[in-house]
Amino acid sequence: MLANLTPFLLHWALTAFALWVASHVFKGMRFSGTGALVVAALLLGLANAIVRPLLVLLTLPLTLITFGLFLLVINAVVLMLVAKLVEGFSIDGFWTALWASLFMSVLSVVLGAFVLGGTPDFTIQTSPGPGQVWL
Repeated sequence: MLANLTPFLLHWALTAFALWVASHVFKGMRFSGTGALVVAALLLGLANAIVRPLLVLLTLPLTLITFGLFLLVINAVVLMLVAKLVEGFSIDGFWTALWASLFMSVLSVVLGAFVLGGTPDFTIQTSPGPGQVWL
């Protein structure tokens, strides 16, 4: 159980840091306090795990036609959804969300590689592996 908690907390912290940096880079993205930042990072992770795959599936033809560029729009929409749900987190418009989500994606990849030492072994186990049983 604790083995799954550490990567989750690390991913949550990296997302919160990326949100914080993006809020300082983009004028149209603001947090009223640390609590809003922490809740937004948690909700963004949850939305990326649940809502984003559904949006990708529903817009698959458009994503294929645009050679995957529509995924940037989906990322921006998910970020705007989180901003609507979290009190104290605001984004001025779609373009701010688009550029902020692109910036956060690149920053998260760079930070993840730096924090993890460049190894791709960082995964959160969401289902039992072969020969494992979860109770």
